[in-house]
Amino acid sequence: MPSPVTRIASAAIGIAQSAKPLLPKNGWPTDKPISCPCRISMSSSPLPGPIADIAYHNKAVVYDLLLKTAAETLITIAADPRHLGARIGLTAVLHTWGSALTHHPHAHIIVPGGGLAPDGQHWIACRPRFLLSVEVLSRLFRRLFLERLTAAYQAGRLEFFADHAGLAEPARFKAYVAALRKVEWVVYAKRPFGGPGAVLAYLSRYTHRIAIANSRLVAFDGTRVTFKWKDYRAKLDARYKLMTLDVNEFIRRFLIHVLPDGFHRIRHYGLFANANRTGNIALARRLLGVPDPAPSSGERDDTENRHEDDEWNACPCCGGRMIIIETFEPGCQPRQWPIPSSGLDSS
Repeated sequence: MPSPVTRIASAAIGIAQSAKPLLPKNGWPTDKPISCPCRISMSSSPLPGPIADIAYHNKAVVYDLLLKTAAETLITIAADPRHLGARIGLTAVLHTWGSALTHHPHAHIIVPGGGLAPDGQHWIACRPRFLLSVEVLSRLFRRLFLERLTAAYQAGRLEFFADHAGLAEPARFKAYVAALRKVEWVVYAKRPFGGPGAVLAYLSRYTHRIAIANSRLVAFDGTRVTFKWKDYRAKLDARYKLMTLDVNEFIRRFLIHVLPDGFHRIRHYGLFANANRTGNIALARRLLGVPDPAPSSGERDDTENRHEDDEWNACPCCGGRMIIIETFEPGCQPRQWPIPSSGLDSS
């Protein structure tokens, strides 16, 4: 049975804006991403079905565990001298849907193909086409995740309904978790990305949209919706299919993937944590002998007009840089009034 995802690849994607960044037409945040010149590798796997069932009614708790535990697993194994022996960074993006809009929670995680030595004096690169053992990652992830899920249960943070209402009884929950400890949680490794540009192109498909792109919608006759989906169990030439759902079922599936209010689906850990990312990437570039990228015209203009205090427009919630959309004099009315939150978080 498959396990929670660890998509392993290279590059630091810096999304240091407000909690809900402004988006250009291509769907990527307006700030230029920060890239780290490293080798690239990648792997993936989803949450096991029994855990996804618990997550269905406990999204904030279980999704938070997924991201934090996956990050800790990668950082811990990478720091072990028997594996890489380096301090790494990573950017994690939560993804909760399958191609048919079903509940399929997992995370895409971008990490460098190496990291800083413990003394910070040199860069330790991974072996070609290999970063970390997927068997070691999956087993540590399984142990840590189930330990923390049990702790959340004991703290009264989990709720159970319908077919899983019986898990509210401690003995039933203990047996449920014990069965998951006996199952291999598989991490699927893929071939490396083609470079930072490919990383951005791939990851941008999952950051600021929910469940389905407009391009996959085929028809709507007032009562039914038809859309394109990919059946990964079929052979390559037969994977792409059409699915038609009653409109109520289509909306039900779509709403499964609306995140709890205030939940951050994009998170940075280790060397790429918001507080230290810029300095750590600069150090990595220096150790690798790679010059800093030339700033874009937008970045040059931003630098010229930047307030002397970089913290003056920091978001009080996430610490990211908020973007000024309008300036107006005291007593005047803004041209763009804030739109009340609908509870639909597409970030």
